[in-house]
Amino acid sequence: MQLDFNCDLGEGEPFARTRALMRHATSVNVACGGHAGDATTMERCVRLARELGVRVGAHPGVAGAFGRGEVKLTVNEFQTLLLQQVGALHRLTEVQRVRLHHVKLHGSLYHAVERDAALGRCYIESMGRGFGGLPIYALAGGRVAALGRRLGVAVWEEAFADRAYRSDGSLVPRDESGALLTRPAEIARRVRELRAGEGILTVDGSRLPLRPRTVCVHGDTPGAIRLLAAAARALAGPRKAG
Repeated sequence: MQLDFNCDLGEGEPFARTRALMRHATSVNVACGGHAGDATTMERCVRLARELGVRVGAHPGVAGAFGRGEVKLTVNEFQTLLLQQVGALHRLTEVQRVRLHHVKLHGSLYHAVERDAALGRCYIESMGRGFGGLPIYALAGGRVAALGRRLGVAVWEEAFADRAYRSDGSLVPRDESGALLTRPAEIARRVRELRAGEGILTVDGSRLPLRPRTVCVHGDTPGAIRLLAAAARALAGPRKAG
C-alpha cells in the first residue's frame, strides 16, 4: 500500500509556506478554529488542496498553548468540540465541492483520546455516526486505532516522520532534547525503513513494529518544507532489496 504523507496546515503560517508544504503532501490536516485557524484560512487551504489534488482533513484542537497544554474536557464538551470544528470545515468543503477525507486530532487532544478510554470511545462513535463515517488518522498501534477497528470505523494508522519514539511506542516529549528530527537524511531514512516494513528505530535502539498507512511531518517543525520534500523523494525511490 502506498504511504500517505500528511501535514498540519492553516495554523497561522504564511500562505506561501502553506503552498510550499502542500506541494509535497498527499493529505493535509486543516486547523478549524480550535488551536488555530478561521474561516479565511480554512477556505484558502481547501481551495489550494483542490488545486493541487490533495486530500483534505479536519484538524480539531483546543485553545491555549497552541493546543498542546493539558486537556480537561468532559465527554459532552469533547463531542460538542468535534461537531463544531469538523462541521465548520465540512461546510466549507461542500461549498468548494471538495470531499472531506478524514479527521485528525491536534496535539493534546490526539494524545488525550489514547489515554482516556471514554474520550476515545466518544471520538470513534462521533465520527462513526456523523459526517458520513469519515476515516480517522490515529496513532499507529494505539488504543484509538484498535477501538476503531472493533467498532467498524475506518482508521488510517499514523506514524511521525519528525518525532523521536520511545520503546513503549510513545513520543519523546517536545521539551526533551532530541524530540524532533530536523535533518532531511533522518526523515528519508525513516520513510525508507517504514516502506520496507522495518518499523521505527527508537531512542534506545529497539524497533517498533509499526505498519502505518500515513506518515506525518508537522508544518511547524524547523525546516518542514525540506523534510517533506525529503520524505517524498524517499518514497519515490527504489524499494530496498529484500
